[in-house]
Amino acid sequence: MATIATQDRKVLRELAKRVAEIAELPAMAARRELWRRSNQLDSARPMILVFPEGSWRELLPASNLVCEGETARAYEAGLRGRIFYHEHLRDDTVIERDLVVDKVIHSTGWGLEPKQIPSTETLGSWAFDPVLNEAADLKKLHSPEITHDEAEEEERLGLAQDLFGDILDVRLKGVAHVSFHLMQQYTSLRGLNQAMIDMVAEPQMIHDAMAILCEGNRRWVEQLEEQNLLSLNNDGTYHSSGGVGYTAELPHPDHDPNHIRPRDMWASAESQELAQVSPDMHAEFALAYERQLLEPFGLAGYGCCEDLTLKLDDVMAIPNMRRVSISPFADVEKCAEKLGARYIFSWKPHPAHLTGEFNEDLIRAYIERTLEATKGCVVEMILKDTHTCDGKPERFTRWTEIARELVDRVAA
Repeated sequence: MATIATQDRKVLRELAKRVAEIAELPAMAARRELWRRSNQLDSARPMILVFPEGSWRELLPASNLVCEGETARAYEAGLRGRIFYHEHLRDDTVIERDLVVDKVIHSTGWGLEPKQIPSTETLGSWAFDPVLNEAADLKKLHSPEITHDEAEEEERLGLAQDLFGDILDVRLKGVAHVSFHLMQQYTSLRGLNQAMIDMVAEPQMIHDAMAILCEGNRRWVEQLEEQNLLSLNNDGTYHSSGGVGYTAELPHPDHDPNHIRPRDMWASAESQELAQVSPDMHAEFALAYERQLLEPFGLAGYGCCEDLTLKLDDVMAIPNMRRVSISPFADVEKCAEKLGARYIFSWKPHPAHLTGEFNEDLIRAYIERTLEATKGCVVEMILKDTHTCDGKPERFTRWTEIARELVDRVAA
C-alpha cells in the first residue's frame, strides 16, 4: 500500500484546505446553477470552459511540485490544478469540495492492440502501424471482459480518506465518462488512409468491423451495469468533447441510487476520422452504429473536432441528443440556424490563437462573430486542444477575460 511521507502529507493537506475554501465560495453555487440551466436548455448566458490539456506542462510544470513521493505528487498536481483554475483561468469551472477515488476496473482488451510508429521528434506526430491487414483479421477481435479489483480500490480509498477525509468529501466513483469512438478504434488498427480506401473498396469490411466494435462497446456497458460499476455524471463530470454534466433531468425518476443504469447517465460519441467524408458515408459507417450505443442513455452528446455543418440532420435524429460539438472548422452561422435553442451549441474556438502572435483584437472579433451568430442558441464556449501556449500561461487568463467581457455584454 502506498504511504505518504510526513512532509508531503502536510503540503497536501494545506492544498486541500485551499480547495475546500474555494469550493464554498458563492460563485461556485452560482456557476453550478448556470450549468444546470444551460444543460436543460434554459440558458441565462453563454458558458465558458477552458481546458489547458497539453499546455498544463507550461502552466504547472512538474518542476513546480514540491512533494517527493509518486502518489503524493499525483495528488499535488490535481489539487494545484484546481487552485490554478480559480486564481488564473476564471472560467465557469465549478471547483467542488470532493476528492474522487476511481473504482479499479480492468479489461482484457479487444484481442488486437494498436501499434504506432513513434516520431523521432519530441511531441512529434506518430504514424499508424496497421495490425488489421485483411478481412480475415477481424476474427482476432473479441469483446473485452471486465473485472473489478475491490481490494486495490479499498486501499486507495483508505489512503485518501486518511489524508483528506476531514477536509474534502472523499468518494468512490465508477465509470462516469462514457464516450464511444468506433472509427478511432478501427483506424487505430487499420490505419487512417486504408480506412478511407475501405469505404469504397471494402465497405463490407468496415461494416463487419463496426458491428464487432459496436457489440463490444455495448457489452462493455452491459458488464459495467451488471457489476455496478457505473456512476452518475449529472455533476461536474467532463462530458462529450467538452462541457459538464450538471442537470436535474438525470438520473431517471425511478432510479436506484445504489445501482446506476445507462438511462440515468449522459453518454457521447464522435468520429473525427470522418471529418472529410460525405454526410451519407458518415451516417452509413459511423452514426448507424453510434446511435445504437447512445439510445439507451438518458442524454447524449456528439462530435469533437469534425465539422458537422452538413451532418447535423443525422446527428439530431438521435432521440436523446442534447450537446452538439461545433468545431473550429464548422460554419457557425449555418449550425446556429440548424440547432437553434433545441440543443447545446458546444462551440470549440480555435486553440491556435494562443500560439504565435497573441492578437487580442483578432480574438475579440472572432468570439464576437460567433456570439452574434448564435443569438437565441444555448451556447457553451469550450477552449480545448490547447497543446501549447508558447510558454506564456498568462494567455489563458487574458483569453478568458476577453471571452468573459463579451459574454457579460450579451447577458446584460
